[in-house]
Amino acid sequence: MTHRHPHHRLRARAAALPAAALLSAAALLLTTAGCAPGSTAGAGTKTSGRGGTLVIGATGKLPNTDTMIGGAGFEGKRLVSFQLYEGLTRYDLSRTDAPPSVTGALATSWKVAADHRTWTFTLREGVTFQDGTPFNAEAVLFNLDRYLNKKSEYYTDALGAAAGEYAGGITRYRKLSDGQVELVTRTPNGHFPEDLAHVLIASPAAVRATGSADFSEHPVGTGPFSFVSQRAGEQIDLVANRSYWRGAPKLDKLVVKALPDAAARTAALRSGSVNWIEYPNPDDIETLKADGAQVVTNNYDHLWYWILDTGKGPWKELKVRQAANYAINREAIADTLLHGTADPAYQAAPRATLAYDKAGDTYAYDPAKAKRLLAEAGYADGFSTSVTVPTGGSGNLLPVPITEALQRDLAAVGITAEIRTTDWSTLISAEAKGSVTLGSDAIAQSTTLFQSEALLPLFIGSGSPFWTGHYSNPKVDALLASAAASPDRKARQADYRQALSLVTRDAPWLFVVNDRNPRALAPTVHGLVQPQSWFLDLTTVRVGD
Repeated sequence: MTHRHPHHRLRARAAALPAAALLSAAALLLTTAGCAPGSTAGAGTKTSGRGGTLVIGATGKLPNTDTMIGGAGFEGKRLVSFQLYEGLTRYDLSRTDAPPSVTGALATSWKVAADHRTWTFTLREGVTFQDGTPFNAEAVLFNLDRYLNKKSEYYTDALGAAAGEYAGGITRYRKLSDGQVELVTRTPNGHFPEDLAHVLIASPAAVRATGSADFSEHPVGTGPFSFVSQRAGEQIDLVANRSYWRGAPKLDKLVVKALPDAAARTAALRSGSVNWIEYPNPDDIETLKADGAQVVTNNYDHLWYWILDTGKGPWKELKVRQAANYAINREAIADTLLHGTADPAYQAAPRATLAYDKAGDTYAYDPAKAKRLLAEAGYADGFSTSVTVPTGGSGNLLPVPITEALQRDLAAVGITAEIRTTDWSTLISAEAKGSVTLGSDAIAQSTTLFQSEALLPLFIGSGSPFWTGHYSNPKVDALLASAAASPDRKARQADYRQALSLVTRDAPWLFVVNDRNPRALAPTVHGLVQPQSWFLDLTTVRVGD
């Protein structure tokens, strides 16, 4: 009998690529952004550099490539925006055993004055944009003008809205020298360095050359990969930035494809047309492993949940919301439906966050208690409700099957839930404007809470412009304000833990699962560090035997 390496099936498929793919790879490395979109090397194809071509199958549409506009959730930021651009700070994604801390990127150090509002950033010397122009203080001011100054010819409403989440609190900014800038916030902001990891810096020369309207067609930043071509929203081709200040990525090329259908992603990995897929269908994991794929997971700041409309109808009643949380079998969803790729969420705080306290786990599966609470709230005979569910998208796991499982659990205690489906981009666009697509009583989706502390008030604070189900608790607001004002991470942790315990008690959400961030890689993909984060450092990855 001939014995073969267990990885032979995927290796063979990755190697059996058409000659045209090799020619496309060569063409992409020799041409500029003007080449035809979509002409890519096959997955694993070796090009002229050291590390081959990584082709990733993403779960949703790809983002707008103009800095912060995005529009594809953190998946789009992870795979595209953070590869093209950087902020003054970045996440240190080199560890697997703890949530990432923030370190210097385009700034090497920073300090805050006694007023906790005035920040001085020392900029990194010798950094160039991917077009060869220098990064300096003028570039920082140019980008802040583009985001915040409506009088700038490069400002757009879309940029202003996108930047508002992370840079909206900046009231003044000025150049102190070529190597230093001063930024002043409206109120004390202890997590300001974390926020600035998302305030991405584009090449002023490139923006001036195209204008803001067309910059997304020729994006230029300082990130580890440079733009080559794209089919907007569907595929983007990047090449390693050999002048990257942290050292050139090991890969030659990075290609990201939108493959929102889970079966299509699995088929693409098996055929060799991609060599990495985000969120494989849990039903496929064992057979993928048998074929030689690597399946990697880790906890991170993730919650899959329903936002309930607490402003009207049955969901206005605390006991009804608590009853729904006791009615659902999270363990079955995590272990059976998702095959262990997620953990049950018994509280608001995701497990891989500093706010998580196991003692705060509250909502065990208890249908009898759910029925009792419904009766006490005056709904002994149950009620009908509706939920809008995305069909896929960043961090959303298997949104429709999960919701169908919840639908069955809720029906068992008398709550009849109508499922209404839409695409992810439509759902989050409406949500950001304070409305619910299809007019439902709830939204099903995923979120992060602490990966980006600036977003917390938008999710659980009073008066958010987002649709939050009209949830409001002044005590939560006070704790969020206290945390935001403190540069001490441990003090923020204590405030956040108290705030999230109140959210758990108030149950404005249906807490379902915490994802473990599975992704499947061909056996030829090496060097991935899987952090406790939504984001990834792809500079360490290579493709080869």
